Amino acid sequence: MTREIDRSPARLSSALSVTGAGLSAGTSALTGSVGLAVGAAGFLVVALGVFRGSLRAVTLGSTALLIAALAGGLAVGAPFLLLPGVIAAVLAWDLGEQAINVGQQLGRGADTTQLEATHAAASTVVGVGAGGLGYGVYLVSAGGRPVTALVFLLLAAVVLTSALRA
Repeated sequence: MTREIDRSPARLSSALSVTGAGLSAGTSALTGSVGLAVGAAGFLVVALGVFRGSLRAVTLGSTALLIAALAGGLAVGAPFLLLPGVIAAVLAWDLGEQAINVGQQLGRGADTTQLEATHAAASTVVGVGAGGLGYGVYLVSAGGRPVTALVFLLLAAVVLTSALRA
């Protein structure tokens, strides 16, 4: 008798992905109505993508969250809202993909808690470290310190992270 393996996304990474999406959407909502609308849409698409196991939806929703965080940060000029929003958007994408990949490869029945927790912790340390480094460069830079400089530093970190995963 063969038993069908449940290939649904892994639970822990799914929950952490949706939590990151919520944090990103929440910080974007504090920047205005555009941040609220785009952030809420991104949150819903990430949650739906994780629930249905769609990498495309997780990527699309995380991109919307990233755009909402960057646009809100530029509009308000508040790095203390920009940084957590961007970091949480990238974590939502990374952990959502992790949840789907673990579910597809190992199945939901496998005990993957330690694997998922280790991946989540490492991703969070890298994200917070990159954000802290970017913010440090922003603080040390010359006089006026436009928030645009911080946005471009964060964008470079996201592109570098994506290139390393490819």
